[in-house]
Order: sequence, then structure tokens, then C-alpha cells
Amino acid sequence: MTREETETLELRLAEEPRIRAERQSQALIEAFVGSGLFFMLLPGTFLGVWNLIGISRQQALDGLSSAWLQAHGQAQLFGWVGSFILGIGFYSLTKMQSTRTFPVGNAWTAWSLWTCGVALRWLGGVTGWHWRWILPASGLLELGGFLLFFLTVRRHRPASGQSAKPMWMVLVILSTFVFLLTLVINAIALFRLALLSRTPALPHLLDLQLVTMAIWGVLVSTIWGFNARWLPIFAGFSQPRARWLFTAYGLSLAGIVLVFLNQWGISSAVFVASVLLAIQGLRVWHPAFQPAKVHNIHPSFPHFLRIAYGWLLIASLLGCLASREDRSGGLWGASRHALTVGFVAVMVFTIGQRVLPAFCGMRVLWSKELMFWSLALLNVGCLLRVSMEPLAYERDWQIAWRLLPVSAVIELTAVTLFALNLLGTLMQKPAHLRQVSDPVSDAGGAP
Repeated sequence: MTREETETLELRLAEEPRIRAERQSQALIEAFVGSGLFFMLLPGTFLGVWNLIGISRQQALDGLSSAWLQAHGQAQLFGWVGSFILGIGFYSLTKMQSTRTFPVGNAWTAWSLWTCGVALRWLGGVTGWHWRWILPASGLLELGGFLLFFLTVRRHRPASGQSAKPMWMVLVILSTFVFLLTLVINAIALFRLALLSRTPALPHLLDLQLVTMAIWGVLVSTIWGFNARWLPIFAGFSQPRARWLFTAYGLSLAGIVLVFLNQWGISSAVFVASVLLAIQGLRVWHPAFQPAKVHNIHPSFPHFLRIAYGWLLIASLLGCLASREDRSGGLWGASRHALTVGFVAVMVFTIGQRVLPAFCGMRVLWSKELMFWSLALLNVGCLLRVSMEPLAYERDWQIAWRLLPVSAVIELTAVTLFALNLLGTLMQKPAHLRQVSDPVSDAGGAP
């Protein structure tokens, strides 16, 4: 064997562990994305449309089962967005560690526990079948899956040469602590529910407090963290301001504490201040520093990013108005929808269709047009829902009651297009299986 052949063989042997770890991490994130899309489409959005049609027919929020509403929220928050967070977390955080090995066993066990826990939570809430056993079991499974993720990521040391964690990673790590605390409180609440309650629905106030904690303490702050990492790279925005972002997250945590103290009016004002600081810290509405990287995606990408933060500000302002004027749940519902759909879902649709194809084997997004129409319809549906909900619940306008189901159908169409685009993307061959003559995707996606 010649010297060149020996060096080539040694290089291949050295590269094999890295390639194997990369493929394992890609398979895992594909599993998290697949289960997240399932919960988004069927238990999440479809059940949400069904719920809204029932509410519109009865023209009252009280006539619908609280357990159904909570099952819908659980599937959306934990089943869809939570699965995406865990999948991206495993992929992103473990890629930055000093070891080339991927925690295959822990990762797949965490996925199994998490997915089963969310599925059981939805099943027990919707059907009521053996809910005294199913709901506590679901809380334990979700907590166990996340705890395994949490411990696995913490066990890996930063790569050599990194003296301090970057600002975006600190935000994401802080969010995981709050996520863990949320799941602990959720599990305890479900055990108490099974022992003391007659129905499979959490008390209304506790459910609102947990939802607020999950959204503002976990989802919003995680998005801020990943935005701090990706927006300067993909959208060409200026580098984020760490002090502004950390102050914004501190205020959001203060707002959560005030919610648990039943100080809803003060907490709403604190959330508004938090949003304004985050927008300024991320430089979202400032002129771009450089052109956005829109190769293989729709060029509207940076515009939808800015629109999402407009929804976040609207949601916080509606929350302030609801704390003073809400009587029948219309303003609170509009605020929550602007937050979960207008900000969280629009951000997931925008960023997800940019980074997930790269994470899943450096694939190319299946359709730019589907990306645009999924985002356009999602914003149209959200605008109709947010504007009509206060008019229906608070003013009892008949036209508003009739338009609410229309908004749900528009959003369901948008969600379906998003899911089809990701599924079409995943069905394509990854980079390591494509022939050399195939077009190479934009390699700027992986962080």
C-alpha cells in the first residue's frame, strides 16, 4: 500500500465516527419532526378546528369540554412545538460538544418517552378513558423524556477552546430549566387531579398559569435564543444585544411569577416591556446588515420574521387590554391566539422551513411556493381569528361567530401545506446519498 493510499485510509477511518454521529443525529431529528407534525395536524389543529366549530355553534365558550380544550393545547404546545425543540436541541447542542459520539440510546429513549407521554395526555383528556391512570402516567412520561434529554445535553462538555457559552445558548439553557420546572408542576397537578377531581380537566386558573409559564418561560424565550443565533446568519440582521435580551427574559420570568400571584394586570404590562426589549435586542425592525440567505427558500423569509414579532407585540398589548376589559374570554383568547399562532407558529413555519431541511441530511426544501402560501394563509387566518374573537365573545356579533370557523379552516389549510412541504422534503434523498452530479443544497443552514 502506497503512502497516499495509507493517508486516504487513515482519513476515512478518522471521518467515520463523525459521519456516523451525523447520520444518527439526522435520524433522530427526523423522528422528532415526524411526531411533531403528527401532533400538529391531528390532535392539535384538527381538534382545534373541531373545538372552534362547536364554540361557534353554541356561541359560548362554556359549552365545550375543558378537558378537550386542554388536550388541544397540550398537543400544540408539547406535542408539536415541544417535539421540535427537543429534536433541534439534541441536534444543535450535541454537535457543539467535545465528543464525536452521539447519545443514541438516550436520545431514542427520550423520544419514545416524550411521544408516548404527549399521546397519552391527549387520549386521556379527549376520551376520558381510564384518565385517573393515564393522565398521571402521561405527566411522568413527559417528565422522564425531558429529564433524559436535559441530563444528556448537560453531561456533554463544550468543545475545547470555548471559554464561555455564547449568549444564544445561555438563553436556550435557561429556557430548558423553566421547561423542566413546568413539567414537574404539570406532573404534580395531574397526580392531584387523579386523586381529588371528578373530571379529567385541570382547574381553569391553574391551567392558565401553566400555559403562561410554558409559552413565556419556554417557547418564546427558546425562539429568542435560536433567533439570536440564526437571524444574523440567515436574515442578515445586525448582531443581537445580549444585555437587552437577558433583561427581556428576566422580565418575562417576573411576569410569570406575577401570574402565579394572580397579578394579571401588572404581569401583562411586564410582558409588553419584555417584548419591546427583545425586539430591540434582536434588531428585528432595524435595517438588515447584509442580504438575507434565501437560496432554496422563498424570498419573503425575512419579512415573515418581522411579521411574527408584530404578532408578539399585538399579543402582549391585547393581554394588557384583556386584564382590564375582558368579560367573556374574547380578549384573552385573541391575545393567546396572536401569541401561539401569530408569533410561535409563524416563527416555526418561517425558521423551520429554513433550517430543518439542512438538519435532516442537507436536503433542499421541496417547494418555495408552499412555504409562501403556508405562511400567507396562516397570517390571514390568524388575523381573522384575532379580530373576530373579541367581537364574538364580548360583543356577540353574529357575523363574527360565523367567521370564526372560517379562520380555523384557513389555518388548518396553512398547517397542512406546511406539513406537506416538510414531508416532501424528508422524502428526498439526503446529501450523503445523492450522486455527485445532483445539485448541492445551500450549505449555510447548519449552525
